[in-house]
Amino acid sequence: MNYTVTWKPSAKDRLAEIWMAAPDRFAVAGAANAIDRLLGVDPLRHGESRSGTCRILVVEPLAVVYDAHELDRLVEVLSVRHVPRRPQTDT
Repeated sequence: MNYTVTWKPSAKDRLAEIWMAAPDRFAVAGAANAIDRLLGVDPLRHGESRSGTCRILVVEPLAVVYDAHELDRLVEVLSVRHVPRRPQTDT
């Protein structure tokens, strides 16, 4: 069963600011869509645990902090920030 994903208004506003300033808006939009998709399917399997019920998920170039309510099948994105892409290294 899927989860409903919502974004706090302040997180949506910050996402819009990040998108407007981004040199690659497609990457930001793609990351936001991927975040919604991943959290909507299984938010407890994705991301890393933080204090309480909060978790963090990084989908470059974004990182979100979210709260997952398993019984209600609800995820709320609390905040979002831009994370620089890590350089590719050949091994």
